[in-house]
Order: sequence, then structure tokens, then C-alpha cells
Amino acid sequence: MAADEDAAAPAAELDADAAEAAESDELEDDEEDSEDDDSDDDSDDDSEDAGPTSRLEVEAEVAADYLEELLDIADLDGDLDTFVDGDRAHVSILTDTDVLVGSNGEVLDSLQELARLAVLTETGDRSRLMLDVAGYRERRRKELTDLASDAVTEVKESSERVALAAMNAFERKVVHDVVAAAGLVSESEGEEPNRRVVVLPSA
Repeated sequence: MAADEDAAAPAAELDADAAEAAESDELEDDEEDSEDDDSDDDSDDDSEDAGPTSRLEVEAEVAADYLEELLDIADLDGDLDTFVDGDRAHVSILTDTDVLVGSNGEVLDSLQELARLAVLTETGDRSRLMLDVAGYRERRRKELTDLASDAVTEVKESSERVALAAMNAFERKVVHDVVAAAGLVSESEGEEPNRRVVVLPSA
């Protein structure tokens, strides 16, 4: 699709170092807060005093600017919304089309990685930013919550482990959280793109 090829063009502007840094599965490692050794000195640099929320707001704005450029190049309509939830920056693209979601969210996942790369290039910090398009992730979260709950019920009734279908990192995290809240243990097994969650019976 021509729009997809055009939308990939800004990614070429991201340097090789940024591309290397983005090759982790979910970038689940926590970012370290910088320490100000000269806390007693006045500083004219506002970034020295920026708290975690301010840093995440910057991440969201950088990602939103990058994604807005992609939308313009691809000639796609969409409004962007940014917010901070917990320890993550979030960007949502409000649109009526699912072209930016793709099959099983594959295009969405790729756009999210590109947005994280844009943040890394602009700020020098690795990002755990979450991107949603047309409410896809929220709908998928509800589906996965129901799926995980059914798996928990099956494991409790049968005392046998239950392996779910292959999922991406975001989806596995949702399932792990639901299983943990139900008092059971789950683990991921296999290699991408066939990595899956297995729900285990109580010991």
C-alpha cells in the first residue's frame, strides 16, 4: 500500500544507535531517575527540576508530533490525545479507520516502536510509551481479561495447566495481571512471535 510505504519514511531518519536500543521485547525495565548532585545550587535549566510526570509528558508530546507527521504523509485523518497514566506516557490516535491497527495489531505495534524510537532520538531516554489507535488496545484488553478469567476457572477446576494462544508482550502482560489477581501463577514460554502464556495450577 502506498500510504504504508510513505508512512515508513520518517523511520529512516532515526539513527542506528536508536534502532539498536529498541530491540527489547517490551522495554519493561524501569527507567532510572537522574540524581541532581548539585541540589543546593540554583539552576536556570528547567529540565534539572523536571519530575517523572513532566518527563513522561515530554515523551508523549514528542511521540504525538512524530505520529502527526506520519498521518500527514499517509494522508490519514486522526486526532491525537496524550496523557500520563502511572509510570507510562500514552498517546491515542482517534480515527475511524483500522489501517493503522493492522492484522492482530501488527501495524499498531510497529507504530508504537517507531514512536518510542522518536522519543529516544529526541530525548536520549528509552521510552515505555503506549500507543493506541481507534480504541483497539482497550477492546483487546477486555477480550484478554475475559480469556484469562476463563483460563483461571479451567485451571482451578481441572488442576491442569492451560496454555493460551501466542500473544505479543502487551497482551501477555494483561493476562499475567489477571492471573495474578486471581491468586494463580502464570509464565511465558516459547520464542517470538509464538511466545504464549501458560496458566499453572496452585502448588
